[in-house]
Amino acid sequence: MDAAEVLSNVTAVARGFAAERAARQRRRGLERADFDALARAGFLLTGVPAERGGLFSDVASSTRPITEIVRALGRADPSVALVSSMHPAVIAFWLALPQAPEPHASAWAEQRRWVGETARDGKWWGTITSEPGSGGDVAKSRTAARMDARGDYRISGQKHFGSGSGISAYMITSALAEGDSEADWFFLDMHGTAWDGSTGVKLIAEWDGHGMAATQSHALSFDGAHAVRFAWPGHLSDLIGGAAAFIGTLFTAVVLGIVEEAVETARQQLAPRADGLRAYEQVEWAQAELEAWTMAQVYEGALRAIESGRPARGAALRAKTAGAQLAESCLGRLCRVLGGGTFSRRSPFGHWFEDVRALGFLRPPWGLAFDGLIIESWEPAG
Repeated sequence: MDAAEVLSNVTAVARGFAAERAARQRRRGLERADFDALARAGFLLTGVPAERGGLFSDVASSTRPITEIVRALGRADPSVALVSSMHPAVIAFWLALPQAPEPHASAWAEQRRWVGETARDGKWWGTITSEPGSGGDVAKSRTAARMDARGDYRISGQKHFGSGSGISAYMITSALAEGDSEADWFFLDMHGTAWDGSTGVKLIAEWDGHGMAATQSHALSFDGAHAVRFAWPGHLSDLIGGAAAFIGTLFTAVVLGIVEEAVETARQQLAPRADGLRAYEQVEWAQAELEAWTMAQVYEGALRAIESGRPARGAALRAKTAGAQLAESCLGRLCRVLGGGTFSRRSPFGHWFEDVRALGFLRPPWGLAFDGLIIESWEPAG
């Protein structure tokens, strides 16, 4: 399948999801059948390199077609869309940097090939990197990684926001290897892993978020759990830098899809009584539509910066952060125009309002994002 075919297939699956919106917004967990349907539609190819039949060639040419796929999915089921977006987002650490320098070149190429094969074989990837006290900065991880007698790594520490727990076959994380001064990337094989502590993995808190309520972003504790270190060790920051623009734009696309669906749904509800709207309601509606339009423009700006081939991490970060502000403001205005009924769980708008707030807390979260924005502010715009 090419990207256009996958987009068409995923859009068709998304229409089915949208038809079940009321029931889906009441969910507090994920359904395996949804991800099986997306896999059949070709979504997992977003994490497979082009040379092996996938959709990822490089950041510059692959970001737009892949983000458009998650944008379409965001319009239908935000929780499923966000969890799905994690799949290409984490595999991008390998795909965005296809070559590592010696002496890691061979091992990196083999690990990159293997990761792509797992995605092509139907395995979902996810992430469980955030941990208490880190402020969302993976470089501040204090999860310990120790090598056992067989040369395998065992990690111990607490993590939260394991989006897609129970769906993802593999999850990346960060940890501080014994003897190192800086954290590094690892991944865990979560196939059928029990969460009772018997395998070194224990569920300590089920996800109960106000928004993106069905993402199963559980908190887990690790105590000697087996993990595999990335084959280019000691380069956490380099890997983040190579994939950051792609990852941030993926998350922006999910929330843009929600905003677009919310505005279109509001327009259908408001149009029959447009002449009777109060002055305040007219202004709020115009402002909401303006903010939705502006969010689409900042998303497009990020894509164009990425496609230019020049460093685009700053542009993607600005788009994600501005998009988070615009999305929350836009949904708030729609709720005010539509009235108190949006407080009802029968209304989709209250759910959407909480869902879009997730964007500001996704990597990088607010505080870390503004640290980056300040640094980028002294550099030429890009």
